[in-house]
Amino acid sequence: MPKSDYIATNDDAFNVQQQTFKNGIGGYSALLGLTAAQIDAQAADAAYFDFTLKSQAVMANGAQQWTAWKNLTRAGGTVPASGAPVAPVFPAAVPAVASGIEARFRALVQSIKTSAHYNEALGQALGIEGSQRSGPDLTTIQPVIDAIISGNHVNVKWGCGGNGAYLDMCELQVDRGDGKGFGLLAYDTTPGYTDTQPFPATPAIWAYKAIYRVGDNQVGVWSLPVSVTVPA
Repeated sequence: MPKSDYIATNDDAFNVQQQTFKNGIGGYSALLGLTAAQIDAQAADAAYFDFTLKSQAVMANGAQQWTAWKNLTRAGGTVPASGAPVAPVFPAAVPAVASGIEARFRALVQSIKTSAHYNEALGQALGIEGSQRSGPDLTTIQPVIDAIISGNHVNVKWGCGGNGAYLDMCELQVDRGDGKGFGLLAYDTTPGYTDTQPFPATPAIWAYKAIYRVGDNQVGVWSLPVSVTVPA
């Protein structure tokens, strides 16, 4: 089953991940072949990111307080017993590091995961294993499509809706308004399809619909059909 990215997207969660790795890697550094310089560099990155995150929170809180005080001094109102906001107190400074903490951490983790001694349990202990992702309900999944004229072709827009890991392709069908009904247009594995059929001699309404496929089978339900008037 596919997993989510092992790097946390939320800043607070990424900070926790950095601290978890920093605090746990010491016991595995020799096993994974890491140097003291690599360990120290990640620890410095973790410390500085924690510092910047806490400093940001101090600034955000201070800005909120001073905005409220500015509004009060302009519009009037009841002044709090504490009076004007006091100057913020920042966390103790730590040595700055170069930008690109996430990129360096990702590179370090990738090198660790190539080690013959790496395993999922070790990764869980270090906080560098993504969580298991549950797939979509393949009985109800439905493509969302659109059709627009671009130049002398029709572009059929479709996507996987974030479920590309569970789908193989999209089956597209077209009805060209010639009385034949819907027929196969393409099996497309890359989102977005250009219908290269030349436009007819007279304007016509072309309709499109789509359904996902896994292997040789259709899954889910057909998209709502979309139509576009093609010129002569």
